[in-house]
Formats: sequence, structure tokens, C-alpha cells
Amino acid sequence: MDWSSSLQGLAGGVLIGLSATWLMVTIGRIAGVSGIIGTLVTARPKGDSAWRLAFLLGLICGPVVVMLLGRGLGNVAGAGVDVTGEVIGEPAGGVALMLVAGLLVGVGTGIGSGCTSGHGVCGLARLSPRSMVATLTFLVAAIVTVFVVRHLIGGGA
Repeated sequence: MDWSSSLQGLAGGVLIGLSATWLMVTIGRIAGVSGIIGTLVTARPKGDSAWRLAFLLGLICGPVVVMLLGRGLGNVAGAGVDVTGEVIGEPAGGVALMLVAGLLVGVGTGIGSGCTSGHGVCGLARLSPRSMVATLTFLVAAIVTVFVVRHLIGGGA
């Protein structure tokens, strides 16, 4: 077992929980990323965009700081692909597939009235029955998608 990766995952989870708690305690908002982005680009109450921009900048700056410190982000280009020096690498399924996947995720967050951060992190912490159903649905959809892609279509390791 790779304890280093496990501890990094634990630290990341704690930081996500702390940031969601901080947002709820300080301004009474849910740290649902799809809602934060969606409301930022659509109509919103006047003066409500500063915290949304700061939150999104924080999401982007965290990995940038890690890269600048020389820690890298690992390679998610594909299983068994050795691309030394690459920070993230090319998308395993290609750019077109990533665009379609991103579009589907956006549609899904609209249908589900939220995303994994809003429902899975914040909603479950509040013991919201609606978020429990949504998170279970996300997980089942992910499991089915991976099974179909890897075993029926044959697109993965």
C-alpha cells in the first residue's frame, strides 16, 4: 500500500471539508461548484460575484501552487503510459471525448440540481435525503459507465 498517496488523499479530503465548512459558516453558502459557476455566468444578485470568483480562483490556484513547488500532479494520460516530465498529459480518450463528457456532466448537474461537491460533500454532511439519493445516483452512473466503457466497448485497461 502506498501510504504517501493515501495521506495525500486524506489531506485533500480534509481541506475540501474545511473549505466547504468555512464557506457555510462565513457566508452561509453551499460549496457546490456547478452552482457557483452556473450562478456566476447567469443572473445573480448584485454584488454576489466576488466570493464566487475567489472560490473558483482558489480551485485553480491550488494545483498551480503544487506544480510550482515541484510536486507535480501525476499523470492521468492513461493507464501504463509513461510520459516522464508531463504534468497531466494528453486526455486518454482525446479532446473531443473530453468536450462531450464535460457537456454531459454540465447537463447532468442541471438535471440533478447540483454536483458531487454540493450533494456529495455538503449535502451528505447535512444528512440531506435528496443529496443521499443524488450521490447514490452519481456513483451508480459512474460504475455503469466504467463497466460499459472498459468491458463492453473495450476502451480502457
